[in-house]
Amino acid sequence: MSAKLGEILVRENLITPQQLRDALEYQRNNGGRLGSNLVKLGVVSDDVVTAVLSRQYGVPSINLELFQIEPEVIKLISHEVALKYSVLPVSKVGATLTLAMADPTNVFAMDDIKFMTGFNVEPVISAESSIQHAIGKYYTGSSEIDIFDAAFAADAEVAFSGNGHGSSNGHSKAASTAAEGLQAGDLDVSLDRFTFDSAEHDDFELVEENDEIDLAALARASEDAPVVRLVNVLLVDSLRRGASDIHVEPYEKDFRIRFRIDGVLYDVMHPPMKIRDPLISRLKIMSKLDISEKRLPQDGRIKIKVKIDDRSRELDFRVSTLPTLFGEKVVLRLLDKEKLMLDMTKLGFEVESLEKFQRAISNPYGMVLVTGPTGSGKTNTLYSALQSLNTPETNIMTAEDPVEFNLQGINQVQMKEQIGLNFAAALRSFLRQDPNIVLVGEIRDFETAEIAIKAALTGHLVLSTLHTNDAPSTVSRLVNMGIEPFLVATSVNIIQAQRLIRRICKECKEEVHMPSEGLVEVGFKPEEVGDLRLYKGRGCQACNNTGYKGRVGLYEVMEITDELRELIIIGASAMELRRKAIELGMITLRESGLCKIRDGITTIEEVVKETVI
Repeated sequence: MSAKLGEILVRENLITPQQLRDALEYQRNNGGRLGSNLVKLGVVSDDVVTAVLSRQYGVPSINLELFQIEPEVIKLISHEVALKYSVLPVSKVGATLTLAMADPTNVFAMDDIKFMTGFNVEPVISAESSIQHAIGKYYTGSSEIDIFDAAFAADAEVAFSGNGHGSSNGHSKAASTAAEGLQAGDLDVSLDRFTFDSAEHDDFELVEENDEIDLAALARASEDAPVVRLVNVLLVDSLRRGASDIHVEPYEKDFRIRFRIDGVLYDVMHPPMKIRDPLISRLKIMSKLDISEKRLPQDGRIKIKVKIDDRSRELDFRVSTLPTLFGEKVVLRLLDKEKLMLDMTKLGFEVESLEKFQRAISNPYGMVLVTGPTGSGKTNTLYSALQSLNTPETNIMTAEDPVEFNLQGINQVQMKEQIGLNFAAALRSFLRQDPNIVLVGEIRDFETAEIAIKAALTGHLVLSTLHTNDAPSTVSRLVNMGIEPFLVATSVNIIQAQRLIRRICKECKEEVHMPSEGLVEVGFKPEEVGDLRLYKGRGCQACNNTGYKGRVGLYEVMEITDELRELIIIGASAMELRRKAIELGMITLRESGLCKIRDGITTIEEVVKETVI
């Protein structure tokens, strides 16, 4: 091992042959590992040795300083065993224990720990000095910081209260403060409560494209109290405001944070430019991403438990980073299980449309397609359909990218493109798993579409999504992918297009008037204009003065009848299919929106913004 490590370091010009000889001489006199001795001699850094060992053995590397390990994981291995083998338990998932090791080839250590704990051992490489430091930290009790529970709520309390000091009243006070937060009508988070001492941050400069990145300084900056409090307050406040996404956006001379609430982005705050890199690094550390990689997009996840209103809530954020011209943009999507509506009758379907959709998913085979842009509620609709079909007699399998919510009794598979696990590969495997119902997250290419259609034609119910503007154009999209029209006609049971629009706030709802000509232009019939009552939200604290609170779906459900099948087979255009479908009773997206206006659920502005006649 030693010689090979040394050879690699010399070959990559990381050390000179003379430095290697000096280190080997030092090793003969003092013992220890070659990598550790090279670090002691100041020839290379821990990070370099760890990276080379990671490549050499094909084992991932981690920086323990950037991780907060849960106490129950630490208890799995005694202090003596950790010191004996220079290892540290990092995390436990199911029956697998991730173990940080300085020497991942030490099979005796892995066998002993597997025997003692009863878990399968998955090694990761970390610097020996980092492991020793972490052993001292976790086993001697010198430092215990749990960002995932009480301290998170306490930090949020400090940020909300603005006093800069922690609470001595325990969890409940922190939780209630976090829940109450700022004034509901005020969409600006005041920066006065956060202190950014210029002297305190003088050693942190913006990293330019060609500058050397000081990872240690960046990691330290991300742990500064103001940065930690700001991140915590953003995460908790996004839940309180009902936000679906948090956008952290760096620009040349500005740093902006926005919340997406009910589908609309609102400016929340503009933090100082000096905390841009520490704040983004903090988010990347929490989502277990590589803070040194700033040139490539990364995806991760943050899971946090916080008490709000004396009730423990689990916040789950999907994190995506993207390199932009002036730094990394980070978008966090809040996956709130409590907002997942699995009752199909409450999604906003018109009665006839719901009947058609339920009839299609109750068929033993065929394809059900749900279409619409990102954020139009497709996942919610499909999960609702699966939940209604989920019985002990049914084998349901899903291929998703990503898996957003865990559903009991359903076999869910996360796609991993980097190892070749894509929708097509998963779908092929599903067909050997004796499924009744298959959900494919998205049909993106000919290969996936072909396998899905074959599955639908051979006795399986297949549910999937596509990105198209309306239901009829979905047929053209499949044909353009290379699928024969007769296969589309015979396999597809139903195509449903959908959108999400905002609901009028119930607290400040009031009647308004609009000229008859405008109503007819929108799509209402002249004879119904006289009796039509229109509403809008005046704006109040409950809805952040927007006049809207919550969202409802618009649905265009095109059932593939024999008449439509004949048109598809002869290659009819989307316009011809649309005319025929309307003739057969299809409610269009615009008509679905007009129904919501008639019922006083939404406004004309919302419907016009999302639909066309």
